[in-house]
Amino acid sequence: MSFKQTQNPPDSFFEKLGFLGPGFILSASIVGSGELIATTILGAKGGFITFWVILVSCLIKVSVQLEFGKNAIVSGKPLMQEFGDLSGLGIKKSNWAVWSTFVLTLFKILQLGGMLGGAAIVLNLIIPQVSMVVWIVLLGFSLGLLIFKNYYHIIEKTSMLMVFGFTLFTIASLIGLFFTPFAFTAADVLSGLTFDLPQEVLFVAIGAFGITGVASDEIIAYTYWCQEKGYATFTGPNDGSEAWKKRAQGWIKIMYMDAFLAMVIYTLVTAAFYLLGAAILYGENSLPDGMDLINSLAAIYTESLGSGARYGYLIGAFFALYSSVFATLAYWSRLFPDIFSQLEWITSNDRTGREKWVKILAWVLPLIWILTFLFVQLPGFMILSGGVVGSVLLLVVVFAGIKFRAKNRKLQLVSGWWSEIIFWLSVISILLVSGYGIFKLF
Repeated sequence: MSFKQTQNPPDSFFEKLGFLGPGFILSASIVGSGELIATTILGAKGGFITFWVILVSCLIKVSVQLEFGKNAIVSGKPLMQEFGDLSGLGIKKSNWAVWSTFVLTLFKILQLGGMLGGAAIVLNLIIPQVSMVVWIVLLGFSLGLLIFKNYYHIIEKTSMLMVFGFTLFTIASLIGLFFTPFAFTAADVLSGLTFDLPQEVLFVAIGAFGITGVASDEIIAYTYWCQEKGYATFTGPNDGSEAWKKRAQGWIKIMYMDAFLAMVIYTLVTAAFYLLGAAILYGENSLPDGMDLINSLAAIYTESLGSGARYGYLIGAFFALYSSVFATLAYWSRLFPDIFSQLEWITSNDRTGREKWVKILAWVLPLIWILTFLFVQLPGFMILSGGVVGSVLLLVVVFAGIKFRAKNRKLQLVSGWWSEIIFWLSVISILLVSGYGIFKLF
């Protein structure tokens, strides 16, 4: 497969499958902290009543994701360069969108510390002879080494395989639940589709909405994965010809297939996590945070599949969390040099300089995450706080998505009236849920 020249998209369905990938990379990162911790905690605290939050979170954001993917294919430019061209307030050498992405991503350091700490806790539960501190240091070192040495494709395939196995394990747990006293009914599920949002679960709901499904940072990351997959290169620069338009439409359709198949996967997994938490853990007097959180969540599997499932859960939980942190480090090591170039801290066209920053960030970011977790040691709170920040960043993402759609409409690459309706329904839903939740919280 060549990434150095334009080429027409394949015609057959099975040939198209060979060009899927960016959406499944996101699935490998999505099926992690949000589903494992945030979704389960929401189910445990809210019962079935907030099931709608999870479904809305998974289903509505993909339309905005598609606009980002489409723009990445059409423009071929780094995303922060596109953000720098958005209308609005200019701040020093860039504009508000670049600065907002930079600052809000820095706030998500707390979330990544919780994710990495969660993975270390899991390993400590499996092998308690090695302390949690040693485990988190080893995990941070392994992350840095993998990104520094650029073993991405091997880890991508391995992580996706492990997440796939964990997904099957989770669905099996949900099926097994119906043969236990924790079985739920269709009426229970329907009670969660009434769009009720109790005040006492507001923080958890906002965090879950911000972190489950395609979160704001995953939408941003999707542009980098689409370009690295080669969609933009295959399409080629816009020369105004009909041939270019036909190529662009073809590769955009493949990107659509990639995104929708991934959406089906992570929606099923997220719904399963939520229902397990609501059925088994709801009504508990308290759900601990800190070092006992992962152990408490393991009750989901031991209650539904028996005590022997505990180690299966822990192994699956580790790979889910670790793959999420790895995918985030791969993304952040691309995002920050992109931001730095827009702020003119590094030379925009200096590829060597960008690669140097990737190597630096491969070691610096895991170290920061380690220190953050060791200082706080509350993985549930840390991860949910990242979800709240993600809800704020989602507003920036929605604004950019609107602008990208308006810009690319001139190229007549929009899919039709149904696409317009779905996009604006997505925008309105995101604004209402994020805006209302942030207003009520603060």
